[in-house]
Amino acid sequence: MAKTDQLVFCPLGGLGEIGMNAALYGFGPERSRKWILVDCGMTFAGPEAPGVDIVLPDLGFIEERRKDLLAIIITHAHEDHIGALATFWPKLRAPVYCTQFAAGLIATRKLQEPGSPKVPLHVVVPGVPLELGPFSVEFIKVAHSIPQSCGLAIRTPAGLVVHTGDWKIDDTRHVGWPTDSKRLTELGDEGVLAMICDSTNVMREGISPGEADVAKTLEDLIRTAPGRVAVTTFASNVARLRAVAEAAMACGREVVVVGRAMERVIDVARDCGMLEGLPDFRSAQTFGYLPREKVVALLTGSQGEPRAALSRIAMDEHPEIALSPGDRVIFSSRTIPGNEKAVGAIHNALADQHIEIITDRQALVHVSGHPRREELKQMYGWVRPRIAIPAHGEPLHLHEHARLATELKVPHVLVVTNGDMIALDPSGPAKFDDVPSGRIYQDGELRIGAGEKTVPDRRKLSFAGIVSVAIAIDDKGNIAGDLEIACMGLPPKTVDGDTFDDVVNDAVLDLVENMPKQRRRDPEGLRNSIEKAVRGAVGEEWGKKPVVHALVIEV
Repeated sequence: MAKTDQLVFCPLGGLGEIGMNAALYGFGPERSRKWILVDCGMTFAGPEAPGVDIVLPDLGFIEERRKDLLAIIITHAHEDHIGALATFWPKLRAPVYCTQFAAGLIATRKLQEPGSPKVPLHVVVPGVPLELGPFSVEFIKVAHSIPQSCGLAIRTPAGLVVHTGDWKIDDTRHVGWPTDSKRLTELGDEGVLAMICDSTNVMREGISPGEADVAKTLEDLIRTAPGRVAVTTFASNVARLRAVAEAAMACGREVVVVGRAMERVIDVARDCGMLEGLPDFRSAQTFGYLPREKVVALLTGSQGEPRAALSRIAMDEHPEIALSPGDRVIFSSRTIPGNEKAVGAIHNALADQHIEIITDRQALVHVSGHPRREELKQMYGWVRPRIAIPAHGEPLHLHEHARLATELKVPHVLVVTNGDMIALDPSGPAKFDDVPSGRIYQDGELRIGAGEKTVPDRRKLSFAGIVSVAIAIDDKGNIAGDLEIACMGLPPKTVDGDTFDDVVNDAVLDLVENMPKQRRRDPEGLRNSIEKAVRGAVGEEWGKKPVVHALVIEV
């Protein structure tokens, strides 16, 4: 290895947040460094970004270096790891490597949409090294809440890095593979320079329950249900889908699948042999023809998505599915932060129909796909890295994970955030540069940077409304005609019963009448003065200052 060669790690998403995963590994001298990108994910926008559909990572740094990007490596097919792939691949144009299930889901979900690019997907086999320039990348089997998830062993002349991806320890899985502790221990024996590791559940003690525990609970709940049973879960959790199907079969019920996302995942899972031994599922059209005690419906919509199957059923808007008092709905999922109101609205709508609701608060109907503290301790015992970098977590998770790694006597522990360029050196990691990173908002058909005023303006509008004023000024500085005023999002009247149109009209007229005519003939200055006066006048009456837009017309 030349003296100028350097192994670097640079996250562009997924550190300091949960979701939007995108991590760069580079090797070589700075001017000709070769790169691989691990995952290319997105996240869903919350109330902080009104009107925005999804949020993407800013990959501008690697877009500028795409001639040196050797590959995009996908650890698994959750949206926070693949959701930005179709968007960014035309700008990156690197081959994509993933497992069979991930390839099937990527092709089905993202690449069959109108206008989607033809992305070259290369299916890999865990345990077989993939040679990519100075990198040798080996996929390592790990358990997670979606089949065929993998960590990565990334070998370079500077050392071996283990990138865990999302994982947990679960040896009782119905679908997929367990975490390969034997191979991870062998990597530890080989000598691991650095481990970049999942932090999601570091705040929770013990070991996560397994899918087998959930399967038993689901069978008990389905067996004891007096009427119809509907189960909603993450469509990608094939182990959960299989557990529901096996429970239904054991209880003499048939499975009806409702929702396109669920149908797509089931098609890919069948192609991969993950649903062998199960009868074909029924379509939504058959639901109404089956006896109440003979049906289990698998539904999309566990997060309250307004157009998903469960929401439409709860609001009595689904063309083929309806539930009755005494039916049972099982939420075999967790509510992602930010979705509480939407999920709560569905709970309330179902409760109003006297439908029984069971969530993870009442029974073990969901388990996480991420490691708790005891599982993390086991991983560190297997891998024994010289450097620990917590990943996949908000700042609280990252710092708590760092404390745990320090307690476990890892020689070097570093908390990193998006945009940090880290040298992975045996003597210890060091940040030596900041690169551009951040968020890009998918806003309808357009993409806008987080630095634009669009989203902050919308937040302000949602809080205090907008006032528009149009005024015409003649060449002598006199007002020509009446003002045009529009108030949107303001209360109808003040405490004294005046309309806000009157408040705005009086504020503008008072301002102009007390302003020298020479200043009135300065359109830009007059506009600024009107906006300031209107904000103040409305603020005095309301206690809030709206967005104000003034238009000055010279006639």
